[in-house]
Amino acid sequence: MTPDRIIRLRREAWGFAIGSIFFAVGALPFYAEAVGPAWTNVTFVVGAVFFTLAAFIQLALSGRRPPRRGTNPADRADWYAAAVQFLGTLLFNVSTINALITVLNTDARVGNGWRPDALGSICFLVASALAIVATHHRHTLWDKRARTWHGTWLNMAGSVFFAISAIGAYIQPDTGDLVSLFWANLGTLLGALCFLAAALLSRRSIRLDGTPAPAPKRTAES
Repeated sequence: MTPDRIIRLRREAWGFAIGSIFFAVGALPFYAEAVGPAWTNVTFVVGAVFFTLAAFIQLALSGRRPPRRGTNPADRADWYAAAVQFLGTLLFNVSTINALITVLNTDARVGNGWRPDALGSICFLVASALAIVATHHRHTLWDKRARTWHGTWLNMAGSVFFAISAIGAYIQPDTGDLVSLFWANLGTLLGALCFLAAALLSRRSIRLDGTPAPAPKRTAES
């Protein structure tokens, strides 16, 4: 019997994959040396924009609507994970744009972008923890393929590495130097690679004619 549907990369995964590539490339020292600090920061800005677009799509598709009374734990955790992740991507937009402004404007205050960078990393960690809850009960999700264990833990690992990067990128007030440029770059690189792997492993069901396969029917209580 010929199957009536196939599995393809999820829509939001494209944005996460492209954004991850930009972050990974921007974190490579030889790339930064080749293009200079301005273009390096432009690379991060573009990556953050793709992350935000992907996170918005994921939020729009996470249960289709905000959770309400009676929503099952998996759908609730899935929606809040996507919402917190979206907030985190917006904060990364702020931090990367601030970093670019600092490079282009010598009068800009160095370190202005660190706070949203740190808060964005915290949001990613919280979102990853909520995704673990959703994955634990994935059999009750509106879309059972929305959360998988390999994707969940790869995203958690990426969030941890981004948090390490944020710590390394902290500007010391007395010297104006980063805590650790090495960990700032390595954390970003490893985190981006984890996010990239998670995105490439993310799949969805579609019909052979190219239209999305219908999601499982939701009960009135969900």
